[in-house]
Amino acid sequence: MTFTVPQSDLARAQALLEDRRDSIGFNRIITDSKIAKISVVGVGMKSHAGVASSMFRALSDRGINIQAISTSEIKISVMIDEDETELAVRVLHTAYGLDAVS
Repeated sequence: MTFTVPQSDLARAQALLEDRRDSIGFNRIITDSKIAKISVVGVGMKSHAGVASSMFRALSDRGINIQAISTSEIKISVMIDEDETELAVRVLHTAYGLDAVS
């Protein structure tokens, strides 16, 4: 199972999970505080095919590794190395035509 918490809550979340290890039944906890979560959000995602593939292709074309993917009806989130956050945002901004001059 994978989930994210704000970095300021990481130690607390880890301690809470460790306290409940027996009742939850997990083997180990692996944490990574050097990641960023980037999301594409919009109600139009329900009716527009290809939003996810555009995201994945744009990031891949720039060599940005996706560590995890999470989706809902109106949101796609990916976890990447935090060092690539600015590049990823710029790449996605361009991929969805948000930097086009009107």
